[in-house]
Formats: sequence, C-alpha cells, structure tokens
Amino acid sequence: MTHDLIPETALDWHRQGRGAALATVVETWGSAPRQPGSQLAISGAGDIMGSVSGGCVEGAVVTEALEALADGVPRLLTFGVSDETAFSVGLACGGTIKVLVEPVAEMGPSLPADLLEALVAMRAARRAVAYTVNLSDWSRGLVSMGRDTAVDARLRSDKAGVEADGRFIAPHNPPLRLIVVGAVHIAQPLLAMARLAGYDPTLIDPRETFGAAERFPGEVILDDWPDEALAALAPDSRSAIVTLTHDPKLDDPAIRFALRSDAFYLGCLGSKKTHAARVARLTGAGFSEAEIARIHAPVGLDIGAKTPAEIAISVLAQITSVLRQA
Repeated sequence: MTHDLIPETALDWHRQGRGAALATVVETWGSAPRQPGSQLAISGAGDIMGSVSGGCVEGAVVTEALEALADGVPRLLTFGVSDETAFSVGLACGGTIKVLVEPVAEMGPSLPADLLEALVAMRAARRAVAYTVNLSDWSRGLVSMGRDTAVDARLRSDKAGVEADGRFIAPHNPPLRLIVVGAVHIAQPLLAMARLAGYDPTLIDPRETFGAAERFPGEVILDDWPDEALAALAPDSRSAIVTLTHDPKLDDPAIRFALRSDAFYLGCLGSKKTHAARVARLTGAGFSEAEIARIHAPVGLDIGAKTPAEIAISVLAQITSVLRQA
C-alpha cells in the first residue's frame, strides 16, 4: 500500500531532483488522530503522500517543510488541535501533536540521503531496524535488534516514541503477514481486507481448482502441501495463520506446524463440534493443553457473521484484537 511507502516516496522524489522532506509524528497528547511514527512525505513542489493528522495540521506542516527544504534546517513543531477543529476531522475532542520535519539533503543537519537510502534498503530486505534521531543535536542512526535496549523495546512493541535521553526512536518492522490455508470463498474477501490493513498475505492450497489464479487475481498462491509451504515461509512473531479448508487432511498438518511456530495468531474454521474432534486429534498427536489453547476456534469474533465477507471481517477483527491487545 502506498501509505506504507513514505520513506520510499521521499527517496524517489529526492533522487528525481524534486526535493523531499519527511514529517513524522513524534509525540501526541489527548485525542490525536495519528500515532507517533506516522509520516508525511512532502516534495519541493508541495506534493504529499501519507499523513500526520486527520487533515487538521497538514497544511501548516507542508508550509514548514517547504521552508525547511529552502534553509536545510530540521524543525520540531507543536500543534494544539482545538475541539472545534478536531470535530471537523472526526475526533471527539482536541489534542496536541508534535511533528518532526526533516529535509532530505546530502549534508548539514538535514536527514542524510545515504541514511534514508540505507533505511529503504533494509525495509526492502524485510529487516527490522529502528531509525533514531536526537532531537537536540540532530544526530541520527539506524539500529538493529540486540544493540540497544531502548531500540529493542520499541521494535518489540512496534511503537515509536521519545526516550528520556531525548532520542526519538521509530521502529521499522517487516510487514505483518497473513498466511491463509484453503482457497475457499471466505479467503477472497479476507485476503483483500488483510492487504488494506497492511498485511502481506499468502494463500496456500494444493488443490488446483480451488487455488486458481483467476479466483485470486494478484495474490501469492502456493500449491505445496500446507506444512511444507509453512516450513518454507517460516512464520514469525509478525505472522498470523488461518486455516479454512474444513478438511483435516489439509488443515491438520498446517495446524500442527503453526502450533510450534512463533506465529502470534492461529485461527481455524469449523463448528464447536468440529473443533472438539480437532482437539482430540491434536491431543492424540502429543500436543499439550497449553499448545492447543493457542487456537482460536471457531475462528473470528462472534459478531453474528453469515456471509463470506462478514466472516472475513470477524476474522480480521479477531487477529487485530490479538495483535493490539495481547
């Protein structure tokens, strides 16, 4: 999604000679519309991509960004959003937003172009890294996991913020992944919704008729046996797995693999009776009660969903709940 490619957009504009600045939310108080780490790219011509608010401060940020491009000096801006303005952009009440504006340049206190290039390269390689900037002296760096306790905590929580030492730390984790086993009707809206929510989806189904590209245009479809496909994908702590085939021959191998993976979510389609039989099979295969308890089944939040699209909504809602409220 283009809204997730803000550093890439800024780098492209800089390389094209159009000029580029990055605006980043560093702190918020009250009912702020965007979280710390949210970004807006601004070109020298005033083009924008992304957002740092619901629209209430973008105009002022663009003006400051153009001035920063002219003088090469970063700035830290504070905006108080009134209750009236907040209401006009869909907020219940006002708040305060602190925004860092960094022009991209080859030298000076600006954001170095080579540092932005390195960040974009690490994002393309799906490597977790944090961008750090000292808000007092503008010193910057890219820090990987295991080198700084504050950075490690930010990467694990996936939350940007300002530390006590004055550093703003913005984690750049690889995209969340959704791995769906079973190219059934529910999978069609689920993959589309997941992509809109920022997930990188993959569909697994060895049945040629079900996994036909015509049914899932533009999606990544693997026709390997589910456990073999999962082994190749190596699901990690930023991966969610959903099984939808309703066929133990396909679902069970995937579930057995998923239960001993680092995936943060495992949901399985089927009634309570179907799940009871599934639990019996897993228990017989040596899985513990704690391992089996990781399964969300019947899959999805209980919202009375009936249609495939409604079921997909309930599944994605449950995945979001587990991810954000764990």
